[in-house]
Amino acid sequence: MDQNRNVLDHLERKLTEAKTHFERALDCKHTEFDDLYPYMMEHPQFFWYKRYVAWSELLTIVKLCEELSIDWKDKFTPNQVEYVRNRVMSSKVLDEWYHDSKEHVG
Repeated sequence: MDQNRNVLDHLERKLTEAKTHFERALDCKHTEFDDLYPYMMEHPQFFWYKRYVAWSELLTIVKLCEELSIDWKDKFTPNQVEYVRNRVMSSKVLDEWYHDSKEHVG
């Protein structure tokens, strides 16, 4: 039982980290990606790619949660849940991610 709880806790932490990573990328704040590819800052497509990487990470963690029957939706607003379910990072996602959320990530 203890190992199952550890796995659940780990995935919940990873989900929170992936959401934060995406939100930091969305807000053009510093992420791990900046440290991995510092030369990319000079390229105009950098922020788009950074957001895509963070979005992909978030979708991957959500998929794992779903496969393991772990509820992930309680960490998101209803609109955010719908965006994640649709899986496409559209301009609507970028423009309205915080629409019904209290605040931006720190």
